[in-house]
Amino acid sequence: MSLFSVFTLLGGLAFFIYGMNQMSHSLERIAGSKMERIINKMTKNRLSGLLMGCIITVAIQSSSAVTVMLVGLVNSGLMNIGNTVAVIMGSNIGTTITAWLMSLVGISSDNVFVKMLKPESFSPLLAFVGIGLIMLSKKPVKKDVGNSFVGFAILMYGMMLMSSSVAPLADSPSFSGLLVSFKNPILGVLTGLIVTAIIQSSAASVGMLQAISMTGSISYGMAVPIIMGQNIGTCATAILSSIGVNKNAKRVAAIHLSFNLIGTLFFMALYFGLHMIFDFSFVDEPIKPMGIALCHSIFNIATTVLLLPFSNQLVMLASKTIKTEPERQIAFLDDRIFEMPSIAIGECEKLSHEMAEIAWKSVVDAINNIFDHSLEADEHIADAENMVDKYEDRLGSYLIRFSGREISVNDSRTVSKILHTIGDFERISDHSLNLTESAREISEKGIVMSESAVNELKKLGKAIEEIVQKTTSAYISNDAVLALEIEPLERVIDVYTETVRQNHIDRLRKGECTIERGFVLADILNNYERISDHCSNIAIAVIQADSDTYDPHEYIKNLHTNDDMQYEKLYNIYREKYISKG
Repeated sequence: MSLFSVFTLLGGLAFFIYGMNQMSHSLERIAGSKMERIINKMTKNRLSGLLMGCIITVAIQSSSAVTVMLVGLVNSGLMNIGNTVAVIMGSNIGTTITAWLMSLVGISSDNVFVKMLKPESFSPLLAFVGIGLIMLSKKPVKKDVGNSFVGFAILMYGMMLMSSSVAPLADSPSFSGLLVSFKNPILGVLTGLIVTAIIQSSAASVGMLQAISMTGSISYGMAVPIIMGQNIGTCATAILSSIGVNKNAKRVAAIHLSFNLIGTLFFMALYFGLHMIFDFSFVDEPIKPMGIALCHSIFNIATTVLLLPFSNQLVMLASKTIKTEPERQIAFLDDRIFEMPSIAIGECEKLSHEMAEIAWKSVVDAINNIFDHSLEADEHIADAENMVDKYEDRLGSYLIRFSGREISVNDSRTVSKILHTIGDFERISDHSLNLTESAREISEKGIVMSESAVNELKKLGKAIEEIVQKTTSAYISNDAVLALEIEPLERVIDVYTETVRQNHIDRLRKGECTIERGFVLADILNNYERISDHCSNIAIAVIQADSDTYDPHEYIKNLHTNDDMQYEKLYNIYREKYISKG
């Protein structure tokens, strides 16, 4: 093997890894943040988690990336460690698809349709189509599809380069002598382990083995231990990603390692034990790329079938290996999932939903606390406000890092919506806390308001509860139609607030109220009004995310100046509900 053949081999490996990364990142952007929601939804039981792990790995073409993602999700507290086991097993099965794609290199036939299956036949066409989509398409999704096509073509070109570089080795006596040493199964396992750990890609190491197998010098007896070692070596990426994370996240890497290690030890013993008894004739036969793909699939599927029933035991083993630590009170984002933007943005959206619900419940608790004050409620609302502050701080600093990064259009809209709204939810929570101060003042000073004032505040409180509930629901469900109901209700609240203020002045003139009561009333009304204003801001952001336009001032202006029948209809409904019957 000449020096230039070595250069070609290394270059082929570089093309292979680059193409795989290019395809992986493009497919991930196409999947978008929906991937995260699907993961959380479908990992509740073993079979769905297994299927999901397989599908995701096929989609992004990287079992290591899936495991690193799981480490990040568990470290953030966003995923239960028990739910990761089946996903890890599924990802091991999903990664075998890459080997099957690469085995197409070894196809030989004069049939036109069979020839079209060869990468050297269809990869150039795929690259041409991909470049066309990148250059001519204006839609980011189509550009991502084009990038994935080009990535796949580069991957296959790298595979062909590796195959051509090692082809002369078939007639090399020194190479044949070297391969004799791989008849030792332990050495084969170690070789597969070390090579995969170094390049941090089991797909790439399997591709190298398939390229060498095309020389006809690799037997089944040599290849099987190497394949098993490759499965252990792929754990290196997860182990490296677990440095500096919490104990539960470390356990994800431990589960990945123990799963592959136990599977390798068991099937190595079974394979060679049965070989000693039955003397398998195929062991010394040359293996082809498709044979490697088949062995790779059989091993991973068999290991999954063997260990899936023992998922809980794998978690227990990881827990005994790595001792427990206190869990976090709040689940926050891990930097490891930042490298998978769609997943990270999906988790950000999920956390913003949690933040919105906390703010909504705080408003309800604060309103109920005004005339039924308790110190326990005060403490609960204060804790909630502190939690919302933390959500806002972490989400804001995390999401701002996506500025300038290449993400899908939908993900970009999601980021914009979250950044436009988390400040409003935080302010809503602040006003809830302000309401507790008014409630405490009423209780401590023994302030007794007139019956009419109490009734007005209770009715206005119901309107505030409704607008916050509708706003939160519209935000969480991305319902622009529901968001359109917010502005007419906000206008009714403004009108009714002024009515309550005027009624207080009238009562003050008649001597039915006092200045002290008026100060408390004014504080409550101001906080109600501000909560309503922030709901309006959030609703506009939801509408903007749906329509891809954002001009809140123009939107409000048009509502109040144009003859919008739907707006007027809703306004009259809310006016009848909260004002006319008063």
